[in-house]
Amino acid sequence: MSRQVTGIFRSLNGFNYRVWAIGAIISNVGTWMQRTAQDWLVLTQLTHKNATAVGIVMALQFGPQLLCLPLTGFAADHLDRRKLLLVTQASMGALALGLGLLTVAGVVQLWHVYVFAFLLGCVAAFDAPARQTFVSELVGEDDLSNAVALNSTSFNAARMIGPAVAGVLIASVGTGLVFLLNAASFVAVLCSLYLLRLDQLYLKPRAVRIRGSFVEGFRYVWSRPDLKAMLLMLFLIGTFGLNFPIFISTMSVTIFHGDASQYGLLTSIMAIGSVAGALLAARRAKPRIALLLLGAAVFGCGCMMAAVMPSYGLFGIALIIIGVSAQTITTSTTSLVQLSTAPAMRGRVMAILLAIALGGTPLGAPIVGWVADRFGPRWALGVGAASGFAAALVGVYYLRKYRHLRVSIKAGRLCVSYEDPDPINAAH
Repeated sequence: MSRQVTGIFRSLNGFNYRVWAIGAIISNVGTWMQRTAQDWLVLTQLTHKNATAVGIVMALQFGPQLLCLPLTGFAADHLDRRKLLLVTQASMGALALGLGLLTVAGVVQLWHVYVFAFLLGCVAAFDAPARQTFVSELVGEDDLSNAVALNSTSFNAARMIGPAVAGVLIASVGTGLVFLLNAASFVAVLCSLYLLRLDQLYLKPRAVRIRGSFVEGFRYVWSRPDLKAMLLMLFLIGTFGLNFPIFISTMSVTIFHGDASQYGLLTSIMAIGSVAGALLAARRAKPRIALLLLGAAVFGCGCMMAAVMPSYGLFGIALIIIGVSAQTITTSTTSLVQLSTAPAMRGRVMAILLAIALGGTPLGAPIVGWVADRFGPRWALGVGAASGFAAALVGVYYLRKYRHLRVSIKAGRLCVSYEDPDPINAAH
């Protein structure tokens, strides 16, 4: 039993990763508190249950992933990632402080939220690829997949705690204090970055600065059918499926007539599944693309179940299934892409991955929000289900064309086989 626990949490044996993890989970709790408060502020205080407005906020917050793509991947590959993270994390804390002060003062308006969401998105566009690839400097190659999964576990453990706490605070003292607490939480991650032992970092050679290095990242991805398939699957689900603030808030308010604490609880319930999915990913030595196919199919089924659930409790159970499958997809994709990408290209490829995963939100979130306003939140969940099934079909096509997928029935049992080369060797 102890050996199993050590295996799942083995990255914590290193001082640097341990310090980073402590600061990250504190900051992540604050981040999820703010996300919950921001969605509730827009949906119930600044508008009259307008899901489209929530979708616009999401579009503005994640749109810069696409707009800044030529710069963010370059920054992650060429700059000192630790120093870059110090700047981005401090900037995000300042933005949370600004929105909190406006809200506490009682002068916040919808356009204020739009502006702060866009500015936060611009900073996060540089922060995300640097933070994702910085993990490879905290642990060795053998523990990289485990460290990525533990990062996701931390993020989603915070997802369990943050929304539930935010729901209680919103109901008792209002949304402004939640924003201020998030601003304070950034102190933890800034301290962790400052306390890292620089001589114990696993530094990789920086990419050579040449003209056209940004285009080189796209050429690299285009030459790899496996990366193209994974990124297309992620685009479909990230654009039309991972719109949980819209799904959960509109179902909570419109269908189940819940308050802020019930909304926060539903978000935390889904995070139970997300944590389970991340821990399962941490146990796997190597991710496999077939797992993404399975996760996409289960995600589609989970969204279908959630769309037809008649009660608050049953809807929460369906959210757990969605959480497990969504986390399996995102964590496995991140690990597999990093492990199968050459170290000098990781920053640019991860920037492309994050731009696809989050940059699709400006397209998908307003559409899903409009569907929720026009036809109801259950139909919006139907859009999410369709994205999961479409992504699964992409996975089937890739495995059939490039991995010689074979399906047969032997002795009354369904047998599935395909070629599965070591993803780590593909990076070299």
